[in-house]
Amino acid sequence: MSRHLSLPALSEISSTSLSKIRLIATDMDGTLTRRGKFTPALLQALEDLAAADIQVLIVTGRSAGWVSGLSSLMPVAGAMAENGGLYFPPGNHKPVVLTPISDLTQHRQRLATTFENLQTKFPKIQESADNRFRITDWTFDVAGLRQDELQTLDNLCQQMGWGFTYSNVQCHIKPQGQDKAVGLLQVLREYLPHYSSEQIVTVGDSPNDESLFDRRYFPVSVGVANVLEYVNQLQYQPAYITAAAEGEGFCELSSYILKSLHISQ
Repeated sequence: MSRHLSLPALSEISSTSLSKIRLIATDMDGTLTRRGKFTPALLQALEDLAAADIQVLIVTGRSAGWVSGLSSLMPVAGAMAENGGLYFPPGNHKPVVLTPISDLTQHRQRLATTFENLQTKFPKIQESADNRFRITDWTFDVAGLRQDELQTLDNLCQQMGWGFTYSNVQCHIKPQGQDKAVGLLQVLREYLPHYSSEQIVTVGDSPNDESLFDRRYFPVSVGVANVLEYVNQLQYQPAYITAAAEGEGFCELSSYILKSLHISQ
């Protein structure tokens, strides 16, 4: 029997638990988007959450350059880029590098060399177009790679001293120990210390969100329905699953949280 069959539906979470939520730390691609785009319903959900004083923090694998532009245009309380590598506070503040890098030029060259080594074994992999806007990691397109190939790439990266993860969009070569949970915990500790664990819900849809489902740190976590494509590969699984996929699943979560606030008032 598939392990995901035992995961509770979001509808099973108590309104009492939901009414305590004050911060939503969420992945973006495949979690906020629908077929790669933001929908009017998603943007309205973000506005409704902000009006209810529930903050949304984006935690994405997207590049520093991409996140810098987008986060300043959205009603969010900041954003983390490159799977925990950087934090963009709300407003137009300079990003905080969460992964210490002593020599950026040398770091980027080491990443490029690692990617070239992977290409000798996987000639079909192609560098992502956004690499020029990245600081801490290096990405290539995930399309066309089988699960066994992804595992081999992971093993090769580990042998060369790097970490590896992937989403529904990209594969990431990254510093070992850099992941969304590590970055998020640092941001919570240093910039958002007033939130307790019961006031935070983490949301995601793919393997690079796995650390956000670690219940030792995030007891309330939600996977949008499309996470079921990967969930049996994950060591840490979400505490709850939405009925809807992608951005519609996030809107489902938003609706439950806002309704729970009205019930508790």
